[in-house]
Amino acid sequence: MADESMGTAAGSHRRRAGGTRGRRRKARPRRKGWRIAAWTTAGVVLAGGAGAGFLYYKFNGNLSSVDINAALGKNRPDDVDNGSQDILVLGSDSRAGDNGKYGRDEGSSRSDTAMIVHVYAGHKKASIVSIPRDTIVARPECRTPEGKTSPAVKRGQFNEAYSIGGAVCAVKTVEAMTRIRMDHYLEVDFAGFRKLIDKLGGVEVTTTKAIHDKSSHLDLEAGTHKLNGEQSLGLVRTRKAVGDGSDLGRIKLQQAFIKALLDQVKQVGLFTSPTKLYGIADTATKALTTDRELASVDKLYSFANGLKGIGSGDMHMVTLPVGDDPADRNRVIPLTEASEQIWTALRADRPIPESAVQDGAGAKTGAEDVVK
Repeated sequence: MADESMGTAAGSHRRRAGGTRGRRRKARPRRKGWRIAAWTTAGVVLAGGAGAGFLYYKFNGNLSSVDINAALGKNRPDDVDNGSQDILVLGSDSRAGDNGKYGRDEGSSRSDTAMIVHVYAGHKKASIVSIPRDTIVARPECRTPEGKTSPAVKRGQFNEAYSIGGAVCAVKTVEAMTRIRMDHYLEVDFAGFRKLIDKLGGVEVTTTKAIHDKSSHLDLEAGTHKLNGEQSLGLVRTRKAVGDGSDLGRIKLQQAFIKALLDQVKQVGLFTSPTKLYGIADTATKALTTDRELASVDKLYSFANGLKGIGSGDMHMVTLPVGDDPADRNRVIPLTEASEQIWTALRADRPIPESAVQDGAGAKTGAEDVVK
């Protein structure tokens, strides 16, 4: 697939194997992978025997990448080598191609889901900060895909950064917000997400309330369900049918689903079925867009292997503390002091203090514990 690089220079590169900071500790073998797509892809290659060479090139060819380092250059936060790792994970809502069934394309793609994943030194725990897509932030100057310059703005909707300048602008905006350098970038689109869940055999969740959402085409009664890809996509896109009907409530569902997904991977038995493993790896690599430093099977494997000791119980998932935007009742703005507590903690590789998230609008949305 074509490289989406927005720069031509080689750029500065991470000087770590697999892009990690410091040495990785060997994870306990009983705990399955945290980075599903990368891990399963590499597993196919390792299990491929005589066909490994063919599979290696096939899956490499599936991957799309963006040369973030070359595009952003040196004007970035310091690359602090303290053993931690920071990754920007986006779910894109392009309506192109297979994604067309989820709505009419009203312009450029947007980052429907955004999470900053901080992996602590030692790679045993992680904090994940979800950024509401309607958050009003200061966006830096960005280059558009057409080569033009979009000037910096003091008030811009967070997910518009991706619409304006793709992955590079999204990373640049996050780094400006947090003063934390992103080590890696991972993106999955709607269609890829749906197909990957189907290849995994679905994900089991328990809903404590019925969810009936015409917009996301989800229709579930209270109880335990094995969701297929279409239903899983509906769940992570559901908004109006849960809690206060806001994007903040949807984030709660997304966080709960991610934990259920990680638990499900432990039960799949990937290495007992080479055919299933092949299908998952093929689907995962087609669904992923990564930064250039992860855009090969061996680099993805190295990256994933360093994270496989992190299970769902080892992740602290929070929502960026926000409040109502006085200028627009349909938007939110970061709570300055509370947000800075989060970024300060992550820069120092410390846990996020509870005081930083307890007063944000995303702390109580009515969607808590709807999915278990």
